Amino acid sequence: MLRRLTLQDVPALSIIAKKTFYDSFSGTCTAADMDDFLEFYYNENALAAEMADSDMHYYLAESNGEVIGYILYKENNPGFKEMQLKKTIELKRLYVLGEYHTKGIAQKLMNLFLEYATKENFDIAFLGVWEYNYKAQNFYAKYGFARTNYRHPFPIGITPQTDIYLMKNLK
Repeated sequence: MLRRLTLQDVPALSIIAKKTFYDSFSGTCTAADMDDFLEFYYNENALAAEMADSDMHYYLAESNGEVIGYILYKENNPGFKEMQLKKTIELKRLYVLGEYHTKGIAQKLMNLFLEYATKENFDIAFLGVWEYNYKAQNFYAKYGFARTNYRHPFPIGITPQTDIYLMKNLK
């Protein structure tokens, strides 16, 4: 089941956000950098502040009352230079617990995002993905997202990392 997040869900969101990010990126930086990153970005206050932004949309995926994944997308985010005159929407996060990979949960979350973007007449959907996360890049490619020439730094603490931008024309 997919449902819109409420403020009461923030503690559960904090737990799954930390776990899924850790599971996805542990070993790509120092343990101290990872711990600091998780506590800074995925603490309950930071997540509640994101929810206060009316352009941010959080949805949870649940199974038998357990939170098993989530998605965050943001409206009206201009992205990179060529997109500044377009109506854009950014997929900021899409994470599913490892034991639910290949069960269709990520697909349901992605479909929710793309249906919303289409219904609301966005021109372009885009996202940033770690340059070495080939599994995620392949997943996004199945939905028509293509690489651009744009990159941005996404350090975890003092560990340098780079995300690449992918985009999909919706018109």
